[in-house]
Amino acid sequence: MQIEKPVKTVEDTYTSSENIADILNQVATKEVTADKELGRFMLKSIISGFLLAIMAVFMLAVKTQFAGSNPGLINILGAIAFSIALIMIVLTKAELLTSNFMFFTVGLYYKTISLGKVIKIFLLCFLGNIIGGFILFGMMTGTKIMTPEMIAALTKTVTAKTIESTWLGIMIKGIFANFFINIGIFIALQCKEALAKAFFIGLGVVIFVFMAYEHVVYNAGLFAGMMFYNYDALSWIDVLKNIVFAFIGNYIGGGIFVGLVYAYLNGRRNDIVRS
Repeated sequence: MQIEKPVKTVEDTYTSSENIADILNQVATKEVTADKELGRFMLKSIISGFLLAIMAVFMLAVKTQFAGSNPGLINILGAIAFSIALIMIVLTKAELLTSNFMFFTVGLYYKTISLGKVIKIFLLCFLGNIIGGFILFGMMTGTKIMTPEMIAALTKTVTAKTIESTWLGIMIKGIFANFFINIGIFIALQCKEALAKAFFIGLGVVIFVFMAYEHVVYNAGLFAGMMFYNYDALSWIDVLKNIVFAFIGNYIGGGIFVGLVYAYLNGRRNDIVRS
């Protein structure tokens, strides 16, 4: 019996082309929203920052209330608690800067959006994310949710991320953080069931939080919290250092290592037909 050699084309190697098509569709939707409905785009960005900040508070509560237990157990519980934030953000289609790094880099690769417009959307999205964090912590000051133990844990975390960290360490950990976040989102795009999507989205977040990698929006939320609860402990030059290099690292990790790599693996730059 003779077996015929399988005949394949280059297009058969594009194993995640449906993901790329989905991403480009979302890029187009985000672009229209930012252009035509700026208020709604900003509100969706604020929601993302609010969700990250409220889950950061939840994580602080988990860690402080389990104090005295095995440190590894405390860290994994905190990471699982925080992962809920990104699951909510992605499934509600809110706008988060770090996931947009992947989406819009794919759009740039296929030339469906201009660089100038991408930069504008990034800045607007980041501004909205920061505002969301400020709103959350501003509201928290009207409650007793933030205990002295939680404030101490927040201060310790922020000090480690700013004063005790070098710019190179922040950038490399920023690469790792957004690589895991966006690879989780990219895998989740292939899933049809919401539970499966939530699992893969959450998995990437659990890894980055457990390993204490750097996420620029999460960090900005923590800095907002410090402004309300322990302003004097902030070193502003170190805060700026963290934001700048976490931003750069997050873009490399999510935009280049995931967005650009998988865009390249799933088509040529001129494959998109523009009318």
